[in-house]
Amino acid sequence: MVLAAPQVVIQRDLGKAEGLCRPHEATAAFLVEVAGLRDRTGLLKLEVYPATDADFLADDTELVGKGLVFRRVEVATPSSGPVRLCVRLPGPGRYAVSLLHDRNGDHRFNLSSDGIGFASNPKLGWTKPKAASASTIANSGLTPIRIVMNYRHGFSMRPEQ
Repeated sequence: MVLAAPQVVIQRDLGKAEGLCRPHEATAAFLVEVAGLRDRTGLLKLEVYPATDADFLADDTELVGKGLVFRRVEVATPSSGPVRLCVRLPGPGRYAVSLLHDRNGDHRFNLSSDGIGFASNPKLGWTKPKAASASTIANSGLTPIRIVMNYRHGFSMRPEQ
């Protein structure tokens, strides 16, 4: 007798399959140019959320459980060259987008060392930005956006100089 183990979904895997861009696919997607990386270490984690304050940066398990938009692309930071990430979307519309530079690759945001950026590049304070200031509109097909990374500098979060 063979018993099948229940399928376990590791939380950091949620949204990854849905977010992967596929060659020659004509669906809505963001092509994200990453600017201002402090270094080329660790991981880059790009996430797409509904463009509402209640859902922006909400727990991915809850979003997926409610049937709301959540996409994730996670890659090793390229050692050189331009950095571009592609994330597939459910369709045209407005989405909030966050990008984490997880410099030590521990899958957590560390305020003292990691970088963070958002669509529309809002000025950052000590709280998360409003969804409206961290969102942008996706057209049908590929929509290019540019995200500038911010890192802690003393008592502020700002781009590298």
